[in-house]
Amino acid sequence: MVYRIHFTVQDLARTRVAEAPMPLHELELAARALQSRGQPARLDAWRHRARAQLSAQARVALALMPAVGYSPGFLSPAKVGAIEDLLEQVRSTPRERVRTSLLETADRHPSLPRWARRLADDASLFAELCTGLSDLHTCLLAPYWDQFTELLAADRTLRVQQWLTGGVEQLLTQANPQWMQWNSPVLEVRMVGGADRDLYLDGEGFLLIPSMFCTRAVVTDGRPVCVSYPACPDQRPRELTALASVSGQAGSSGTSMLLGRTRTVVLATIAEYQGCSTKELAARAGIAPASASEHATVLREAGLIRSLRHRNSMLHSLTPLGLVLLNSSEGG
Repeated sequence: MVYRIHFTVQDLARTRVAEAPMPLHELELAARALQSRGQPARLDAWRHRARAQLSAQARVALALMPAVGYSPGFLSPAKVGAIEDLLEQVRSTPRERVRTSLLETADRHPSLPRWARRLADDASLFAELCTGLSDLHTCLLAPYWDQFTELLAADRTLRVQQWLTGGVEQLLTQANPQWMQWNSPVLEVRMVGGADRDLYLDGEGFLLIPSMFCTRAVVTDGRPVCVSYPACPDQRPRELTALASVSGQAGSSGTSMLLGRTRTVVLATIAEYQGCSTKELAARAGIAPASASEHATVLREAGLIRSLRHRNSMLHSLTPLGLVLLNSSEGG
């Protein structure tokens, strides 16, 4: 079964990729991944840690975010911002909107907990839900937020390259080919919940949202319509299985490898020309392509740059660690 998303010329012109993380939207996707039995084995360690840390209030919030199906829209808006500000917006949601959102969810999700129907009128229960939402973020996302931000930046580098070389058509075709298929002017999104539906964008645009925890495609039927997709899926296993040691990877052995002048030039060049290919890097740094590839490999293994393959090219961008090192060397 599929969602068929119909584009107009105006919608194609207004198609874009999320420019920054959306904490509550990603939290819903993480909550779904936590409960889904069909998720990859790479999430097992994360699931085990998270389940052991869930508070009673977090489980209340989790009950409204099923593995498959609908959840109340006011809980997980697709908005950019600090998590504290977004949680405060949830706490301030007008009760009439809470009531309407719950009725809409109940129509689509018959197994919605019976106690949820009291949320609009029970201030104490609603406060417990909001506390649970905050606890859920602390448990599922907060420890991994820096890695997610870095992953999203890397994914945007790849999507920009796709847009530059093939336009919106290539962007929609390659963002998530396993679950999304572009048959102009319709984007078909495969659904696991059996939904079969036509969505018309009506000129209001379309938003792609890269996600660390999404492993398929998730449609958010709002304005604009959003589709979440796996960000750089070939790199996510390392992000999720080695997160405990990521912050310690700036060891002396990695840094000492950067003391040479040429490698410093390569790092600075990547910082100035984010997303450059190895060929472009070599030309701008004034070295041979083979040498540029060798230096990029060392920088990548030291955690200072990230490289993504696009067609026959490797695209290089700076990591936060690389930026810190570069800024400190310039300051010295």
